Amino acid sequence: MMLDWLASYLLWISLLFLLVSALSRKSSIAIPGWALLGLFWLYQPGRYLASNDYLNALLFTAAGLMCLYMAGMLARRSSPSKAQLWASYAAAVCGMVYFPFAEIEPLREALIGFTTLITAHALLALSVPVSMPSWNMVTLNERSVEIVLACTAIESISLFAGLIISVQAPRGRKAIALALSTLSIYILNIVRNGFVIVAYGWSWFGSESFEVAHNMIAKIGSAATLLLISYLIFLLLPELLLIIDELAGDIRHPRGDAA
Repeated sequence: MMLDWLASYLLWISLLFLLVSALSRKSSIAIPGWALLGLFWLYQPGRYLASNDYLNALLFTAAGLMCLYMAGMLARRSSPSKAQLWASYAAAVCGMVYFPFAEIEPLREALIGFTTLITAHALLALSVPVSMPSWNMVTLNERSVEIVLACTAIESISLFAGLIISVQAPRGRKAIALALSTLSIYILNIVRNGFVIVAYGWSWFGSESFEVAHNMIAKIGSAATLLLISYLIFLLLPELLLIIDELAGDIRHPRGDAA
């Protein structure tokens, strides 16, 4: 519990460092921000290894190492590149959108409850006879599906919000891109939730209906949807693609001009 408490504080402090760095354009402030964020991510894999979730453990480890690499890359430079300042700003915005829902229980429960309610009403509107035995459960044909934070699409929404808000582009196009990505992701996520509930409740794929619907079809569909939305956002905001390409160049060929 003490380590969880410490990790939570490291998270908020790291996001504050990154935000202040981006707004002040001082890379020295971003260095501890990226380092602390890296330590936070590297603390997470143990939870997933305990439940044999090796994929998420690998992803969190990679995220932690990348954050530490960013800290080291900034430490080698006397002044940050435009792309590095953008990355710090984007990471701060992503975190400040996502982590309040992940770390603050009332907010998390409110978002989950709202998503559960919308999903149930959407299915009822399509004449699917579902019920809500609990604030975060939807039942069909005596089979229940629990809605958790991952079912709210807040991760994808926060990612796109961070990328879009932080990029330098006309406000009108940024507002359109933000609205398009947020609304489409959330609506399509409701469709995804409904599909899993119906496939499981009515046993569309036999005894493995939930696993097939949730772990295979829904995940493939989500990945394809995010790729399509990304393509549309890049059409609206070509500045975003350019800054990502510049950051990729910095990562591939870091230039250390500081002692």
